[in-house]
Amino acid sequence: MSPSIPPSYELESRAHDLLPPEVYGYYAGAAGAGTTLAANLAAFDRLRLRPDVLTGTTAPNLSTTMLGVRLALPVAVAPMALQGLAHPEGDVATARAASDVGTAMILATLASRSLEEVAAASPLLFQLYILRDRGATRALIDRAVAAGARALVVTVDAAPSGRRPPGVLTEFILPQATGLPNLAGLPAPTPGAALREYFATLVDGAVTWKDVAWLRSVSPLPLVVKGILAPEDGRLAAEHGVDAVVVSNHGGRMLDGAVATLDALPAVVEAAAGRLEVWMDGGVRRGRDVFKALALGARLVLVGRPVLWALATGGEVGVRALFTDLRDELETTMIACGCAEVGDATPRHVTAGT
Repeated sequence: MSPSIPPSYELESRAHDLLPPEVYGYYAGAAGAGTTLAANLAAFDRLRLRPDVLTGTTAPNLSTTMLGVRLALPVAVAPMALQGLAHPEGDVATARAASDVGTAMILATLASRSLEEVAAASPLLFQLYILRDRGATRALIDRAVAAGARALVVTVDAAPSGRRPPGVLTEFILPQATGLPNLAGLPAPTPGAALREYFATLVDGAVTWKDVAWLRSVSPLPLVVKGILAPEDGRLAAEHGVDAVVVSNHGGRMLDGAVATLDALPAVVEAAAGRLEVWMDGGVRRGRDVFKALALGARLVLVGRPVLWALATGGEVGVRALFTDLRDELETTMIACGCAEVGDATPRHVTAGT
């Protein structure tokens, strides 16, 4: 790792010092009192490792498949808006770094760079909100298909637009020089208007499983539903032909008091019963966190805020260093736990601690 880039668990404090307060607040903020954000982190700390010994494991294989695509490691970039506020190259820098380490990026609808520009830098998955304007939604899908996106990742847990108290995250006003190129052709934010309010005018908050079925009918891409916490919704996703679900509470940004994603993961995996892939995000800060999520059944682990902190700290180099750090600790953990393959991590390798 470059000596100028701190390890993954120290990135946030460095980014805090580098970013404008309003940008740091937007990235770091959580809904309500922040209890769900804290619960995501605490769930990983509460779970202890239970290694197998005398297995002869020395060089584990960290690769996995994501919707049939081979990745060098089971960690990918979660969709995050407005990465250009962290670094001038924004989403393009993140995409290049992800590609360099052999993994994938999910590009946000509210990205700072267009999906075409980012796709030219690296293959991507495209995160989609179902807009009130179904024609505009269909146009975004068509653009993603034309750009070679590997999948659509539809976020379904953003309807409340999470209330956040002053001091945690005040209403974020999009800087005037900041564009939203994936929403070109739609009404632009009114100068001085809160991003949350603008977002609420665009996104349909009344979507149902019928809309998921509609997406399935109009898109040839694999379909991922992000925002699943209840096992019943995992079953419904499988019944609606969804290819993967992301166990996610939007990083604690939407519904304060929601269950931590690591705690929700095992029941969703059981409900899916192998009919679709189960991914997860929320609270992942270290390589051993990745291992714990894999042990509880996740196929793929998405990393969010740490990527923003790495981007703010060192741009493309910083994001690459973050993933190198995560990879190295995951490898060390797999060796210590006697797991030669990613799929060897099972629930017996973890136990609840105090």
